[in-house]
Amino acid sequence: MGEFVDKVKGNANEAVGKAKQKSNDPETRAEGAAQETKGKAQQVEGSVKGALGDKV
Repeated sequence: MGEFVDKVKGNANEAVGKAKQKSNDPETRAEGAAQETKGKAQQVEGSVKGALGDKV
């Protein structure tokens, strides 16, 4: 189950990060880029958990 949760959280963080990057505020854009990267990492983590059978 952890695989699915990580992938959903990753997709959400990536989407919010992309939206923040469209802001006029440079600080918010930087925050968005970091959040998008976090989302991508969560998706990878979910894929690894899936490959290992949620034993991680």
